[in-house]
Amino acid sequence: MTDLNEQPGPQRAESTRTIVHLLRHGEVHNPTGILYGRLPGFRLSETGQAQARTVAKSLAEHDITHVVASPLLRAQQTATPIADIHGLNIHTDEDLLEAENEFEGLRVSVGDGALRRPRHWWKLRDPFTPSWGEPYLQIAHRMLAAVNNARAAAAGHEAVCVSHQLPVWSLRRFLHGQRLWHDPRKRQCSLASLTSLVYEGDELIDIVYSEPAGKSDPSVTGA
Repeated sequence: MTDLNEQPGPQRAESTRTIVHLLRHGEVHNPTGILYGRLPGFRLSETGQAQARTVAKSLAEHDITHVVASPLLRAQQTATPIADIHGLNIHTDEDLLEAENEFEGLRVSVGDGALRRPRHWWKLRDPFTPSWGEPYLQIAHRMLAAVNNARAAAAGHEAVCVSHQLPVWSLRRFLHGQRLWHDPRKRQCSLASLTSLVYEGDELIDIVYSEPAGKSDPSVTGA
């Protein structure tokens, strides 16, 4: 695996190496415990703001030249400390959005809320696509488009794309050639984690996962 810390400073002008860091947003203020999905107005909690600052510090010496985020508030807030440290504007790309989900706005904890109601069970008929939301393959394709745009904007340098757990995890599985349906409890995509895609020219040569803000439970902490 590539050690990203081996090359923290500016790279040579002739470098063909580009790194795109996929950053999951920090913890969200969600006192009612709903699946907030694409609902507007969900902001970072105090812990989430601290996580965003921690990630920004971890990337402070990196050659970041482009910062882009999902239009949702929590992603924009997570991107802000990184953009500030590097003196950059935040670009917005809707391809980095959270996945569509028919349970949006409901409580969906196991043994609790919407999943106990028979009228919702039909939505669970196909876990492979999945039937309750945006197809995994569609998520992976739009995320890859966002990565390619960021890679072009930061060619020879590093870019940060702030997105959400399922989109980041779907793209990672797609790039590894793994099946896209999976157990959500086993996603390796903690809050404020980095999934860094390392390219030489147009070739993806490595995928590096790191947790500068620490580990979180994917089944508890939201999307």
